[in-house]
Amino acid sequence: MIFNLEYYMNILNFFRPALITALLVFTGAAHAEDKPAQQLKTFLSSTRSLTADFKQVLVNEAGNPAQTSYGVFYLQRPGKFRWDYLKPFQQQIVSTSGKVWFYDTDLEQVTIKKLDESVGSTPALLLSGDVSLEENYTMEQQGADGDMQWVKLVPKNQDSSFKYLLIGLENGSLSGMELSDNFGQLTRIYFSAIKLNVPIQPSIFEFQPPKGADVFSE
Repeated sequence: MIFNLEYYMNILNFFRPALITALLVFTGAAHAEDKPAQQLKTFLSSTRSLTADFKQVLVNEAGNPAQTSYGVFYLQRPGKFRWDYLKPFQQQIVSTSGKVWFYDTDLEQVTIKKLDESVGSTPALLLSGDVSLEENYTMEQQGADGDMQWVKLVPKNQDSSFKYLLIGLENGSLSGMELSDNFGQLTRIYFSAIKLNVPIQPSIFEFQPPKGADVFSE
């Protein structure tokens, strides 16, 4: 598989260290009778660390799954996260000390980017708690799909890199997300085995390019 950095940059725009901090789980403080938008607000101010398994699906223009990946996600506030893609190909995205490291195991290639340049004005800022929901997004409650309540966020800034973000909350826990970007790409992520505020070894967020790997810094 050819390492598609643009694809993973779009995914990164979907998440950010602190974005993901608040991104995956809800502390349970929200009640089932709360509206999804209120649950989301509570969720954004909840968690300090989390781990979760994830399934990521890239959907083609026909609405069919074009690429499905599985792996493990780690988050530690402030500013640290790690995506370990385990199947069908092994890749890593690690953020720490203001940098993001992309590593493709098969190609033995590492690409380094500064976090601000990599993320920009995206849902990352929203989920990190750095911006106001009302000031930056139009919120539209999408109703229920089974036990999951959905909230649609449409950026007010026309220069945003994405069209909309859907967030699914189930029993007070964030269990699904969908991102539609300006390139017509649709990405869905499903979370499971979520653990909140558990200790995470600092070494999880440390990255050293493997010996012999090609390193590109931008």
